[in-house]
Amino acid sequence: MQNVDQYYPASGRVILHVDMNAFYCSVHEAEDPEHYKGKATAVAGSVEARRGIIVTCSYAARRLGISTGMQVQRALRICPDLILIKPDFHLYRKYSKAFMQIAYSYTPLLEAVSIDECYLDITGSRQFGTPLEIAEAIQRRILEELGLPCSVGIAPNKLLAKIASDLKKPSGISVLRLRDVPSVLWEKPCNDMFGIGAKTAEKLRKLGIYSIGQLAAADEAMLTGHFGVLGSWLKRAGNGIDHGAVNPEREQSKSIGHTTTLPHDVIGLAEARPILLNLSDQVARRLRKQGLVAAGVQLTIRTPDMKTITRSRQLEAPTESAEDIYKAACDQFARHWKGEKPVRLLGVTLQGLTPKEESAIQLDLFDYERQPKKESLNKAMDMLRNKFGENAVLTAGMLSDSHSARLRNHKERGTSLQKDNLGGAGQDAKE
Repeated sequence: MQNVDQYYPASGRVILHVDMNAFYCSVHEAEDPEHYKGKATAVAGSVEARRGIIVTCSYAARRLGISTGMQVQRALRICPDLILIKPDFHLYRKYSKAFMQIAYSYTPLLEAVSIDECYLDITGSRQFGTPLEIAEAIQRRILEELGLPCSVGIAPNKLLAKIASDLKKPSGISVLRLRDVPSVLWEKPCNDMFGIGAKTAEKLRKLGIYSIGQLAAADEAMLTGHFGVLGSWLKRAGNGIDHGAVNPEREQSKSIGHTTTLPHDVIGLAEARPILLNLSDQVARRLRKQGLVAAGVQLTIRTPDMKTITRSRQLEAPTESAEDIYKAACDQFARHWKGEKPVRLLGVTLQGLTPKEESAIQLDLFDYERQPKKESLNKAMDMLRNKFGENAVLTAGMLSDSHSARLRNHKERGTSLQKDNLGGAGQDAKE
């Protein structure tokens, strides 16, 4: 019998990064293998209109030249038989929770970073075998129990574990040690390093730094002079150094909400609109500040006799836009609060929150083209408000009714962020 202890460091850690392969498409294959298994499939927005964007696609589709972010029309020209699937975020979350429950059974030190990936610190898990045996067991169980493929990276830190999981896809297991960094990474371009985007890579190229090896050898003072504190991180990353611990307490906000008790009762949607716009703007700002998008909107209404109703609806696509949130809130008000009944309190709460960078934001072609402008405008408005206060930027709708003016002088109450907890065998993961 082998000595398991020799596979674990006397000091230091063993980190796994579990990364699901083509997760959304794989979930649909697992649910309906007869129609989807082994075929060219893609999850996309605006499927009926054929003008959406490919969110993810199966490996069969990727082999044909289809890729994430591609317009559906172009993808169909490449592969007329491509099977387009509407996103089902409830289904994805169910499978996400299930695969993380499997991973969690090997260590309580699990950090979910998106709906389809997590870090595991297995330094204290030697009772389950060597790191490679644990990785193989997790990969095998996820495939056998859920029908989903995944790749696993094994490394002494989170950065290298993340990079390792990308080395062999689909269904690979890779080990990346610190001593492997020069031979595996140093010849690669800087933007192959996780955490280095196109803009940073371009700035590095202007400094004459083209490869990860050159970044590793660069003068740290020079890097911090150009990039600030990021410069020190860049130097460490080039050398494969990462001191970040797996944080099981990193939890995703389950909801973000604002409610306001009105100084005077409002009657009808026309009077409620400016208030709903203010509330939508507030929750959208908090959403963007945390780097999240929302999949659902809940409207809260309370009458003068203290009767409270809540109504929720799922959005067609995750959003960070106050405009989308406002429209959904108004639709809910019009649908569920007809007549001339007075309202004493209004609230807007965002649900189904997920990190923006890991979420499938469904955009039709028109939205896809204007999205950068909308994001730039949101950033500018947020920056002005952060610096000069909430009233620094107001939309016309916020000024269109006397109630909105009173609302701006009335203290709003934000609901506390409710957290998903790692209770029992897993957590509600993020998407």
